[in-house]
Amino acid sequence: MGPLSTADAAGSLRQLSSDARVPVDRRWHLRKRVSDSPRISESDYLISFPIGKREKALTHAMDIRKFEIDLYWKRATYFWTFIGVSLAGYAAVQASSTIPNKGDLSVFLSCLGIVFSFGWYCVNRGSKQWQENWENHVDMLEDDVIGPLYKTVLRRPKPSRLSKRLIDLATGPSALSVTKINQLISLYVVFLWLVLLVKALPHFSLEAPVNWTYVVMIGAALLACIGFVTLGRTSGGSYVHAASQRKSQITLEDQRGHPIDSQIRR
Repeated sequence: MGPLSTADAAGSLRQLSSDARVPVDRRWHLRKRVSDSPRISESDYLISFPIGKREKALTHAMDIRKFEIDLYWKRATYFWTFIGVSLAGYAAVQASSTIPNKGDLSVFLSCLGIVFSFGWYCVNRGSKQWQENWENHVDMLEDDVIGPLYKTVLRRPKPSRLSKRLIDLATGPSALSVTKINQLISLYVVFLWLVLLVKALPHFSLEAPVNWTYVVMIGAALLACIGFVTLGRTSGGSYVHAASQRKSQITLEDQRGHPIDSQIRR
């Protein structure tokens, strides 16, 4: 290795000084995180998928992308079921004049709706992340197999007449993201549940006693939402597997049911 240039030496000094300002345990955490998830270049990526395997890899990427899209809408249906039931229950409680403790039930249903709605929003973002992952794989792999089909977008030309433009505005296509709109709807539902929760709570007063039932329900909902964005994150590090394998064999038995050979199945 040749002598360091002035720029390299200055860069090394800057790196040492920056490392000195970071605590030791923090520097270890940063190095561990980077080593567990190393970055690769475009050439490294293409080397990982040589020409002989690229077609099969493209087929798998397109199939998994379709699978992720299918799961996306199944998950939306799952959450909408619980959100719809919670909304119907909240409306029934508010409309009823015979249900005791309407406030407690309304707060409980509001907290339940907030958890499901915010969970739906987080799941939408997670599903979108994996969908885009496989779409990016298709972008990278398709050129040498089928050409830039997925990256090539064909659109109808914009009409020149005003009447045609108005018709196109009302009935024509538009470059709108279905998943982004779905995420915005989920955020709107979260905001709606927050409004319903505030409506269900009694008027705030410093002289009123603390309602610990409400504190526990709202606190549990808040902790659940915090857990979605912290504990619910996808692991970005390397995986180490622990494997075990059991053995199975067939033994011969005599007329009384005793094994003939000495080796008994474990």
